[in-house]
Order: sequence, then C-alpha cells, then structure tokens
Amino acid sequence: MSEERTEITSLGEFGLIDHLTRNNETTQAGTIVSVGDDAAVIDSFGKQIVITTDMLIEGVHFDLMYTPLKHLGYKAVVVNLSDIYAMMATPTQITISLGLSNRLSVEALEEFYEGVYAACEHYNIDLIGGDTCSSNKGFIISVTAIGEVTPDKFVTRNGAKTNDLICVSGDLGGAYAGLQLLEREKRIFLENPAVQPDLQNKAYITGRFLKPEARIDIVNWLQQNNIQPTSMIDISDGLSSEILHICKQSETGCVLYEDKIPIHAETKEMALEFNIAPVTCALSGGEDYELLFTVKQEDYEKLIKNTKITVIGYMTEKSEGAVLVTNQGNKHPIQAQGWDAF
Repeated sequence: MSEERTEITSLGEFGLIDHLTRNNETTQAGTIVSVGDDAAVIDSFGKQIVITTDMLIEGVHFDLMYTPLKHLGYKAVVVNLSDIYAMMATPTQITISLGLSNRLSVEALEEFYEGVYAACEHYNIDLIGGDTCSSNKGFIISVTAIGEVTPDKFVTRNGAKTNDLICVSGDLGGAYAGLQLLEREKRIFLENPAVQPDLQNKAYITGRFLKPEARIDIVNWLQQNNIQPTSMIDISDGLSSEILHICKQSETGCVLYEDKIPIHAETKEMALEFNIAPVTCALSGGEDYELLFTVKQEDYEKLIKNTKITVIGYMTEKSEGAVLVTNQGNKHPIQAQGWDAF
C-alpha cells in the first residue's frame, strides 16, 4: 500500500502555510501577533533583544538519504537556539522560511514541522512567521531566532582576559564521528541496497549528528550560580575554529590541553575505526553545539561542582599565540580546520 502524497501545488503558497501552521499555538507572553499577518509583533518588556539567523541547504548541510525529516525540523530550530544561548540569552520566538523542490510532498513537510513543533515545545519558544517559495536546487531552510536578555547581561566573544579559564560543556567530536558513520553506511547502501545499515551500538554518535540539543541547562546553571562568563561561543565548526574566534575577538592567546578535552567512548571507538585521532574529531569536527566559554579564575570552585562542564585550558597573552599541549607534552599551534560552507 503506497503512502498518500499531496502535491504542494495543490494547496498553493498560502494554503500550505495555513495547513502547516493550523495547530500553531503561542505560549510566550511577549508574542502579541503571530503567524497570519504581514509581520509578527513582540513585546520585550524592558529586556534587550538578541537575533540570529542560520541556513541549512540540502546537499551542503544535510542529506535526506539518512536524515529523517522530523529530526531535520528539530535540528533546524536547535542550531539557531544554540546561538542565542551562546549569548547567555533566552530564546523566545523563531521564524522559518523554506525553499521547496517538487520532490517534497505536503506529507513530507508535515513530518518536518512535527520536528519543528517538538523543538518549540521542548525549548518553550513560539513559531511566529516565515516564508515559503519554490526551489529548483533541493530543500532550503532558513531559521531566524529571537531571544531576550537582562540589559547588558549578554556575553560576546570579545571579553576573555589573560588567565581566564577555558571551559566546555558536554563532550566533543561525537557529531563528526556520527556523520562519518552515516556517510560510510550510505556508500555501502548505494553499492548494495540489500545490505542493511550497521548502526547498532552507535546510537549516541548518530544522535549527536541527527538530533543535537542546545545547552539551555548550562546557561540556566551558570545564571543560577551567578557565574558570568567573560566570553562564549557555541561549537558549530569545531573546537579549533571556535577558540580562535574568541582569541581573535578578545585579542588573546590560549593554551588547550589535549588530555582535558572531553570525548565520549563511542566517539573514540568510531574515530579509531576510521584511523582518525579522536582529538581531531573534537578539534575539527563541528556540529556538537556545545558551549565554549571563559570564566575568571575565582569562579573555579563554583564551576567544578557541575560535572557537565570541563576546564580544558586558559587564556594567555596575544603574543603567545593559540597552542595545544598534546598528551606527550608537545606544543602545537592551533589551526582552524573546521567546517567551511564555501
């Protein structure tokens, strides 16, 4: 029995928007006007507004051969929320714009929006608008996220000072290891469609790539414990690229210790299977959406109470450069080898 397929053209642009947003409910007090008018209206109640936009393009950022549409909808929202949290702000609303090829059916888009709404519910944000148009180059997703922060409590990339501690949430390299595994299984499947993907015992790393989470828990904990990071960035392009962004913006150098970088056992196992050093996955992999931040040394005693945060190094004078100390005690300059969209 074939699945029902409704062509997008049968609904038209406005009919499609009405269809996909028919059950859209808002929960934020600041959302005054939502989907369905010329523009949304939000009230900031004396807070400062934080805004970020991200694009995901089929064939560049995702592959529909192994990316479930529901996961893709969820991830499209999360990667934007991660940027809001990286400012120590609270996301409140999003807009979503889509470029749609004729390969996608209305049912496929419903599945995508299931993921979008799941993320909205999980992170308590409102979907308040967007746009749809046709695309002859596959599926294109653009999400704008809006957040709020108590005046002047936001954290940027340029506040790190010499001797500040460098911290990271969670573990790194898992998303990259998961991507390598999915790409390998795709190649095997294309050569022999009878072979089933071998993803057993790899749920952690595939989940890290397909359905990441934004670290709302870390931001909440830092705020509750009155720890104000001096700089912060989310890890979308690999640890190397991100720490170099902080060094450049803050005009500092840094020292990272290889043996301090947190890497999950499943990530290590997969990396070794691919003959990749596990630390390379962490340094250059990207898409972990963990938070990389710096704090003053006096916050150390409070910081170590959180087992989800690891201190991996410290900031130095700009003249000392950005350095990785290996497990053997050798020093290597840190180079940005992360994801480059071009």
